[in-house]
Amino acid sequence: MSNFFLSLVACFLVVSFGFAQEKEDKKQESDSVKVALNEKGFTAIDTLKIKKKGINPLAPSKAAFYSAVFPGLGQIYNKRYWKVPIVYAAIGTGVYAYKYNDDLYDRFRTAFKRRQAGFTDDEFYDLGTPNPPGSPPDFSDTALENAQDRYQRDRDLWLLVTIGMYVLNIVDANVDAHLKQFNVDDDLSLDFKPFLDTDALTANPVYGMALTIKF
Repeated sequence: MSNFFLSLVACFLVVSFGFAQEKEDKKQESDSVKVALNEKGFTAIDTLKIKKKGINPLAPSKAAFYSAVFPGLGQIYNKRYWKVPIVYAAIGTGVYAYKYNDDLYDRFRTAFKRRQAGFTDDEFYDLGTPNPPGSPPDFSDTALENAQDRYQRDRDLWLLVTIGMYVLNIVDANVDAHLKQFNVDDDLSLDFKPFLDTDALTANPVYGMALTIKF
């Protein structure tokens, strides 16, 4: 129990350190672009500050690593908190189904082995009301063998499903971290606006259209 607790503490320390390092690495840059179209051609008339988020190439790897260490941590790292219950539900269902089928497999296998050894005291020999002497068992040897094979097959299938859900949890964290770094800001736009300016040489008013591009 103490070893398990220490392992959890170590996992959370690793994740906390990664979060702190990630926060320090994040930087923002600013740029400006705005041009105007009038009868004299394109002329820069103003500046518009655009915020750009720096790309962290290690973020997808970190997210995948966190989800590999502990399912759901990669989703927390990506701030996709709503995905964590889905991850736990998917993997938890697989683990429960595997355990359920494994328990039944062990019970039928134990009964079948004792039956083959000549014993008649297994739990499936006499279910409910005791059978009269000389009557056949409630579960025949063939029924025990078939049940054993069935639950073994189901157990192995659910093991593969659980592993698949675990791998999918890692892939989801990695891909989500990649997609988060695309610029999908609401400020992305292309806008045309009329403008009035004054010619620097003649002091005459200049009319035109301003093209504003926001990145």
